[in-house]
Amino acid sequence: MSEQKLAAEVRTEFGKGFARRARMANLIPAVIYGHGAEPIHITLPAKATTLAVRVPNALLNLDINGEEHLALVKDIQRNPIKQIVEHLDLLTVRTGEKVTVDVPVHVTGEVAPGSVHNLELTVVSVEAEATHLPTAIEVSVEGRGAGEHIHASDLVLPQGSTLLADPEALVVNISEAVEIAEEGEEAGEAAPAEVAETEEAAAE
Repeated sequence: MSEQKLAAEVRTEFGKGFARRARMANLIPAVIYGHGAEPIHITLPAKATTLAVRVPNALLNLDINGEEHLALVKDIQRNPIKQIVEHLDLLTVRTGEKVTVDVPVHVTGEVAPGSVHNLELTVVSVEAEATHLPTAIEVSVEGRGAGEHIHASDLVLPQGSTLLADPEALVVNISEAVEIAEEGEEAGEAAPAEVAETEEAAAE
């Protein structure tokens, strides 16, 4: 995963009032933690940052007063209605340092006819180098039939990544497809022959 370069500015103001003014100025407040250092409070350009954090476990290369800081996105606070990014929690990392992240699982391929797959585990925890974090782990269900299972230990991880999740954890379950009854049958609607017999009986 490539680093996203962003220009950051140190901030000394806090609170909801400042956050509101920052958003009006197209800025996003953020805090950088890690390595036992004092937190660094910054603002980031809203448009570029929003694009950068669309990728899971985004790695940001921040220019803060001419100094380079590598930071991993750990938490994103969004507006519950507009879904715009309102605040970021960032973790300082170093080149070569290993970190623990949750990586999304993406299913590819088509199961055998008459079968369906269920994704039981949407993310798995792995350890990887901060500058080489996987954005997703793909698992193929191509041709698999009902009764087959894919566990965490079956996943093919990107080079340099180590599985931290329970190896026996069920990731994908393949089962038989369930046929859905037609609306008339489901509601107990009588068949045409049954309707005819009922009408004859009423006429007598």
